[in-house]
Amino acid sequence: MGEKLTEYERRRLENIKRNDEMVAALKIHSRLNDLSAAAAASKRQRDESKSSKRSPVKKPRSESPVVLRRSLRSRGVPPDAATASGPNDDLTGRKLTFKNPQWNSRESTEVEGPLKMSGTYLGGDDGLNQKLIRTILQCSKKSVLSSDGDKGPRDSTVKLEKSEEFEKFIPGKRLTGSIDVNAFQLKPENIARVVPSRIMSLKFFPTVDMEMVVAGNKFGDVGFWNVNRKNEGGGGIYLYHPHSRPISGIVIDPFCISKMYTSCYDGFIRLMDVEKEIFDMVYYSDYTVYSMSQSPHDVKSLYFSEGRGGVNKWDVRAGKSCLKCDLHDERINTIDFNSENENIMATSSSDNTARIWDLRRINAVKPTPLKIVSHKRAVHSAYFSPTGKFLATTSLDDKVGLSSGANYEDTSMVYHYNRTGCWISTFRGIWGWDDSSIYIGNMKRGLDVISVEEAKTVTTLGSDLVSAITCRYEAHPYNVGMLAGATGGGQVYIWTQS
Repeated sequence: MGEKLTEYERRRLENIKRNDEMVAALKIHSRLNDLSAAAAASKRQRDESKSSKRSPVKKPRSESPVVLRRSLRSRGVPPDAATASGPNDDLTGRKLTFKNPQWNSRESTEVEGPLKMSGTYLGGDDGLNQKLIRTILQCSKKSVLSSDGDKGPRDSTVKLEKSEEFEKFIPGKRLTGSIDVNAFQLKPENIARVVPSRIMSLKFFPTVDMEMVVAGNKFGDVGFWNVNRKNEGGGGIYLYHPHSRPISGIVIDPFCISKMYTSCYDGFIRLMDVEKEIFDMVYYSDYTVYSMSQSPHDVKSLYFSEGRGGVNKWDVRAGKSCLKCDLHDERINTIDFNSENENIMATSSSDNTARIWDLRRINAVKPTPLKIVSHKRAVHSAYFSPTGKFLATTSLDDKVGLSSGANYEDTSMVYHYNRTGCWISTFRGIWGWDDSSIYIGNMKRGLDVISVEEAKTVTTLGSDLVSAITCRYEAHPYNVGMLAGATGGGQVYIWTQS
């Protein structure tokens, strides 16, 4: 005799029976079987079709330039730099719009192969592009720096007033001379906005025939300002876009100023060849190129940093690398050479050190520095004085280091507030035309002069004409007393002696 069902179990069985009747009325099981059969038939048909197809024919490689797309990781760029990757983005990722409409029309320049100067010119009028080309070529032909190789100057129509100065006029080596810092002045006509946004690199053309400064910004733009022609069309300013990311270095051949190298965070190094009217591709790296320099004793080679602590010596004539090695644990911010000793090189790094190297003893396996200058935070510059007797380092630890001695064994630290924040390029203390002073910007829109003898800031130059903080400076190599300062807004101020 079966057990009596509870009220709950009885209702459960009634619900199951009612649901089965509903499913049967809708014919759901029948339709599921039909769908399964149809899916199986379709799969068999696809398999048969796939097996009967021939292998596809590969398309021939396009002759057009190849545009490269690479991740931040492969380029050695930290994740926090992603907001500045676009040519029209500032550091907050907002879209920037400039008053000049041509500045907003940047195209991708991550292209293997040469770029025409006319195609990268952002001025709109190709007549101005041609004007710059003619100016540089004319100056290059008559410059006292022109030569048939590495032997030195050849015949020239330009002579310096003092013969003793002419005898010291060596390509790649700046003229020396004492300076009265109190005689510096800033004139209204010596101020111009050369590029849009932050200037990363600044350089004077190494010639006495014209006063031209070239600036590279964080968008990959390169701007030229011919100070002698500021009253002509365009204000003497010419803007190009040969790169896609911040310009990390500018090198101008002292023997042939019609050839200029630019390096960029995009991993490209390009040669602006004015005679051919192109920005040619010299080198391409999978890693970020953070800095570039050239020894005054060897214009055949370029030295540049790659990725995290690596240095590459590139033979520009042979088109190949002569040396690759890791010199630091973090990115290298500057590379500089001793003007008196061709074997001595200095590097500064975000690993909190600056290091001095003997080029004869550097090897790829275990490079050993001659001297290490230690700071508590990242070191953003290390530059030798004009005579090579001193090394000045600038660090985010609010110190400017001064190293001297036979082997730079004596180091003293001078206080200087160096924290600029994320909107302004880092301060870098540079030398002028003698070993007495270091020039460096400050957060109060002034120019500090640090005395080497007194090991402190002795003078601060200022002007009501200065409307922004000048973060990067460059001394004219052959015009003693001409000093250019660059801002985060793309302006250039040129200080001169009265």
